[in-house]
Amino acid sequence: MRAGRHQRGGPVESTQDSVKSSTKVTIADVAREAGVSKGLVSFALNDRPGVAADTRARILQVAEALGWTPSLRARSLSSKRSFALGLVIARDPEVLGSDPFFTSFIAGVETVLAPEGLALVLSVVPDEETELQTYRTLVTDGRVDGVFLSDLRIDDARIQCLADLGLPTVTLGRPDQPSPFPAVSIDDTHGIAESVRHLAGLGHRRIAHVAGSPAMLHGSRRQEAFTGAMRAAGLGDGQIVETDFSIAAGADAARRLLSQPEPPTAIVFANDPMAIAGIGVAQELGIRVPEDVSITGFDDIEFARYVYPALTTVGATPLVWGRAAAATLLRLIRTGSADDVDLPAARLIIRGSAAIPAPR
Repeated sequence: MRAGRHQRGGPVESTQDSVKSSTKVTIADVAREAGVSKGLVSFALNDRPGVAADTRARILQVAEALGWTPSLRARSLSSKRSFALGLVIARDPEVLGSDPFFTSFIAGVETVLAPEGLALVLSVVPDEETELQTYRTLVTDGRVDGVFLSDLRIDDARIQCLADLGLPTVTLGRPDQPSPFPAVSIDDTHGIAESVRHLAGLGHRRIAHVAGSPAMLHGSRRQEAFTGAMRAAGLGDGQIVETDFSIAAGADAARRLLSQPEPPTAIVFANDPMAIAGIGVAQELGIRVPEDVSITGFDDIEFARYVYPALTTVGATPLVWGRAAAATLLRLIRTGSADDVDLPAARLIIRGSAAIPAPR
């Protein structure tokens, strides 16, 4: 019986299959498969004039079949864009590393940028002058298409600098001066006032505020909201201790307040990390929370619900803020204009760290 014939090897690959199985499809691969020059492929893929309609269609069909995608470098060269957004933060890295707000904010930004194939360029600098120079360098080097402006300051010199540079910008909050840029804002003063009203409603009369830097607009505005709510409740201005928003400064402020001959029965902290540090200091001093002192925070970081007692705080939704800021900045870059965005006001979240003051 004759042995049947069989073909040696496996199936023969087509040119397209061979190219697709390689590491990266290039314009040269598309040109070779389409039978045209690389220059013509470049014109067709970048939608430039000078390519016949049927030729353009054939090139696009071949590119799709091969699985061609433009490299970031190629996209940048052809469009004069960097496909990156910038965030420059002038804070002590140790202070920044201990505050989860920016981590959540950046996560919100990335939920918008990542699906678009865009990058976030983050720079942490020591002071405002270095920050201004960083913006100039980013523009000179063409590294970003726009920036987020955070930690707004009173009489903020960065706004005019960015306007002069012509760099698309979104401010996180509304400046206290004329600004050509759209703002993505949350009314955090409402949350501070609500904290004071809640504590006053529980019967507290000696309420203190551990504030952030008054040079920062959100620190200044929260101080004003605290003082206004205290006066409205008939409690005077209240005691205010200014800090740099750091955990160490919050702990030091709590120790000073609780070591007074007549300590406050409640403390409103300007952020959650400082409030959590305040709970730790109180427990170290043998002061019960909330029986002897009530404590509230701001931001509603994830750890706030797991500390004991769970922290009464104000929910600022930094993840949502980051998402909205990124969407607004992309709209500004792509269309040349974008409206202000007002996020829902920060609201008080009542947990276990605030209660009726114990009789004294």
